[in-house]
Amino acid sequence: MEPASRSYLVINRQRKHSIDGAEVRTFIASLSANLGVEGLPFSVVFITDGRIRKYNREYRGLDEPTDVLSFPGEDGYLGDILISSETAYNQARKSQTLTFEVNVQRLILHGLLHLMGYDHASDNGEMKALERRLRRRFQC
Repeated sequence: MEPASRSYLVINRQRKHSIDGAEVRTFIASLSANLGVEGLPFSVVFITDGRIRKYNREYRGLDEPTDVLSFPGEDGYLGDILISSETAYNQARKSQTLTFEVNVQRLILHGLLHLMGYDHASDNGEMKALERRLRRRFQC
């Protein structure tokens, strides 16, 4: 459980891949401050491919695992970011340059932008451009 002073929770609901909670929290704190959402509560939950597949099927109609899903919140709660550690690991493994840890950072960044209202499907490249700038800034 996170200390009460943090506005975000990092929850690990899988056991297949090790998650460095301190590293993740440090990244989230820096990213949140940079995006101006450091006071808004949200969660990042690491889950299995099986679990994210169920959410992907239920909410997007796609019966397959995905790397990250974002669920915007209400009434001052920014929302929830679900990350499949299995898919994140497999993406990094297939990459010649990406580590698992850096891929997790990229997925958190992507998910947080969605919670902030960005939508790469309909914003004419605005989210993608911002994501590229932030990846450079945070070296992820």
